[in-house]
Amino acid sequence: MTPLRVLFAGSGEFAVPTLRALVGAGHAVVQVVTQPDRPAGRGRAMTPTPTAQVAESLGLLIVRTDDVNALADSLPSCDVMVVIAFGQKIADAVIHKPRLGAINLHASRLPQHRGAAPINWAILGGDPITGNSVIRLAQKMDAGDILAQSEVAIGEVETAGELHDRLAEDGAPLVLGVLQSLANGTVMPVVQEHSKATLARKLSRESSRIDWRTEAELIARQIRGMYPWPGCRVELVEGEKAIDTLTLVRARAKVPNDASGAVPGALVERDGAIHIAAGNGGAIEILEVQPAGKRPMPIADYRRGHPWRAGMSLRSI
Repeated sequence: MTPLRVLFAGSGEFAVPTLRALVGAGHAVVQVVTQPDRPAGRGRAMTPTPTAQVAESLGLLIVRTDDVNALADSLPSCDVMVVIAFGQKIADAVIHKPRLGAINLHASRLPQHRGAAPINWAILGGDPITGNSVIRLAQKMDAGDILAQSEVAIGEVETAGELHDRLAEDGAPLVLGVLQSLANGTVMPVVQEHSKATLARKLSRESSRIDWRTEAELIARQIRGMYPWPGCRVELVEGEKAIDTLTLVRARAKVPNDASGAVPGALVERDGAIHIAAGNGGAIEILEVQPAGKRPMPIADYRRGHPWRAGMSLRSI
């Protein structure tokens, strides 16, 4: 591995494994640029970004800014800039300042799922395969030339949070390999097929509201693809009374007509199991839930203290 001087721009958890790998591989991370501290948690205490927390533990120089472009003239000289989960648009003056340019790790096999939420949309879309792409940073969102890609199978009932963590780890060696190719002059950029690009638009709380009249497979993907954020929150209802508030964590669709004739959202009993009625006579099996203020738990554990009975329902909130 040829040691390089690296300017690292990152904020989210997704950037952390690669930052650790750069230091572990002997690269000189000359500066870490990240978003400013934000209020977080119940106490709304000012909290550093996940990237800043790890950079501090590694003894790296940190600059917090909400406009990296304003710092263009003061950024240190370096061989390459690595950008991951940074959260800011970067101007050409910054991109082209390093000797070898700037690269970005994106959590999809581009040109699929360009945008803010590629991991979520891979699950929402029912993709069997996803991966990472290392690209040249460009002014058009996620449209730079591809320098390397990986391939990662998506688990049958995997959540977006679990896939996020696996892809974050998968991305670190991919970035290291690209840096070596850049240092050796052997990198071979591939222009994206822009006509095949799809958009992974930003999610919101509204995105997680379940319409139980929807096809069961789509609801099951929505539950997994929205966890841990924004999270599909529901009330367990008996009659008109809300008994408890939950976030649905993991679910899978059952065979068609498993809940034929039931009102969508109603709990129905089939072969001794409780399922949730969905559209077109389908049903959903809830595998894992997170009660308000508690950790996720298997549905069997939750039901020991909160029995589910036919006639109850789940109401999206």
